Amino acid sequence: MSTLCKILAILPRAVRSFGSVRQAEYLGCILVELSEEQHSFQELARKFAREEILPVAAEHDRTGEYPWELIKKAHALGLINCHIPPKCGGLGLGVLEECLIVEELSYACSGIQTAITANGLAEMPIILSGNDEQKKKYLTRMIEEPLMSAYCVTEPGAGSDVAGLKTRAEKKGDEYIINGSKMWITNGGVANWYFVLTRTDPDPKVPTSKAFTGFVIDADAPGIILGKKVCVCLCV
Repeated sequence: MSTLCKILAILPRAVRSFGSVRQAEYLGCILVELSEEQHSFQELARKFAREEILPVAAEHDRTGEYPWELIKKAHALGLINCHIPPKCGGLGLGVLEECLIVEELSYACSGIQTAITANGLAEMPIILSGNDEQKKKYLTRMIEEPLMSAYCVTEPGAGSDVAGLKTRAEKKGDEYIINGSKMWITNGGVANWYFVLTRTDPDPKVPTSKAFTGFVIDADAPGIILGKKVCVCLCV
């Protein structure tokens, strides 16, 4: 039996028998003990899921109506945009805290959970690579109001194969002209702004790390056309 299999075999017993990392160290296990703050976020998300999402989840599945009331309530509680840095007005939570929240919300409805937490996909490129002006404009507003954003990568002919995307961005003077189609974009129909991945170098031999460029585009920018909704799982 491999070392990993041995650890997995004794892990349930270790979890039941010991309450801290230090107590279980001799068993060769690493047990994560949540902090008081992490427990607080977990309990908050659990309460929201059971009291707010669960009672209406089936109705939203039936009608396909976007859960704006739940979005507003979740935003007021701080369950949306948790990863936005403090300098932009956010909580700056880490991956573990975000996972705890997602897990609890998903208990009630994974579709509504996706609508609530999908902002992170579009926000993360700005958090990691955006300049100060972009962070102030796009991240701060997400804390101030219950707004949604959308991560636009998937296309009709390019899903998991991101390298195959066809949307092009061509520079004309001081501006870029973007042409293409995106599909299966979570929150696309209600987003305030979009992160859009495009190909700026048409040469197929150029590495994707150099051929692709991401753009942040306001939803009211000229030329954006929303297509019809193609599914009923809160992908709008």
